[in-house]
Amino acid sequence: MTAPTTLTRTLKLPSLVLFGLAYLTPIIVLGIFGVVAETSGGATAGAYSVALVAMLFTAYSYGRMAVAYPVAGSAYTYVRRSIDSRVGFLVGWAILLDYLFLPMVIWLIGASYLNAEFPGVPIAAWVIGFILITTGLNVVGLKVADKANYILMAFQLLVIVLFVALSIGSLLGDSDADGLASGAPFFNSAADIGTITAGAALAAYSFLGFDAVTTLTEETVEPEKTVPRAIMLMVLIGGAIFIVVAYVTQLVRPGGVFDDSASISSDIAQQIGGHLFASVFLAGLIVAQFASGLAAQASASRLIYAMGRDSVLPRKVFGVLHRTFHTPVVNLIVIGAVGLIAIFLDVSTSTSFINFGAFTAFTMVNIAVIAHFLRQRRAGRHLNPIAFVIVPAIGAVVDAYLLTQLDSNAIVLGTCWLALGVVVLAIITSGFRKPPPELALTDAAEHDGHAPAPTR
Repeated sequence: MTAPTTLTRTLKLPSLVLFGLAYLTPIIVLGIFGVVAETSGGATAGAYSVALVAMLFTAYSYGRMAVAYPVAGSAYTYVRRSIDSRVGFLVGWAILLDYLFLPMVIWLIGASYLNAEFPGVPIAAWVIGFILITTGLNVVGLKVADKANYILMAFQLLVIVLFVALSIGSLLGDSDADGLASGAPFFNSAADIGTITAGAALAAYSFLGFDAVTTLTEETVEPEKTVPRAIMLMVLIGGAIFIVVAYVTQLVRPGGVFDDSASISSDIAQQIGGHLFASVFLAGLIVAQFASGLAAQASASRLIYAMGRDSVLPRKVFGVLHRTFHTPVVNLIVIGAVGLIAIFLDVSTSTSFINFGAFTAFTMVNIAVIAHFLRQRRAGRHLNPIAFVIVPAIGAVVDAYLLTQLDSNAIVLGTCWLALGVVVLAIITSGFRKPPPELALTDAAEHDGHAPAPTR
């Protein structure tokens, strides 16, 4: 019997939305609450509101591109097909920044909370522990069942609901509190437009992965309708969760000055629910970070494998699989080694570094929609200029502006990364004279049964 050559279209809107929300890791809003509050001047709800607006414009553009190119895609695919293969390569290079360094950020956030709970153990030990365990599991090819993701999602939501409920109870029972109605979490005397947008640039980290459903386009029923709707619903639902959680948490712990901003949510959990709930919260956060790190490292290793296989990177090093485990062991080790950088960084700088790649990709996807409009117009097909020019133009401007609000060190590092990408591009295209090779990222990700993972 001949093996099927096309994917089966079975996924409908609810499945896509659940898939995307699971990849967003909703509990991360509490994981980075402290650094967002510190950056925004205690206006985390305002920061998440700005980030939501930015993500909605970009999500709309992803939806337009999913309709135009109804295949398993990404920012790399959309820019390559709409603008130019070389520009697409640089967008793919920017995405590689996310994939390569994302596990580092995930491990650092988890290590920061464990270090706060067990201060006698150095944060470096927790980071190294995460790296060794995660890399070991990925080397042997551990496959996490889909049901496990749904169980994890349910546990996260339960912890979040309990956190919000206990926060409300704490506020109502505190005679010194201002109650539940306050504008301070959105805007206050310590916050201004600059601090709030800087906070939004960090808060956008919580949304990373909303584009994951585009990788399932070829398995979706009526993808031209379902995928855009799923993307928008994911961003709206995720944004609502983030804003509500940020709002009540900021009311419980006003301001943006903390002894340890990287792990302040553990202190808040103990304040509102005692030692028992603090333990439940820490367990939920660490399990979520561990699972997220496992998937992020696996995905990054397969992206690097695809680049090696297609000779974008040295094939004999990065384009090979282990004979026994059939996994890209060298790539996994490289990503683990990169993760050691977390020992020398803080959560704020590392999160900004990741967001540099994300905002670069988001900006270019918005521009790709405009380029698609122009191509279609030259071909005699007229599209709605509001949907294909005005909305994506606003999205591109907002994303580019938020990019400039990132940590200055992250901007320098990100710019250096893009400069390195230009050098690599010049080498593989013989001085920009020929198009770069096209990456078959989906095939690489599915080589040993791992589904394509999101950007977080």
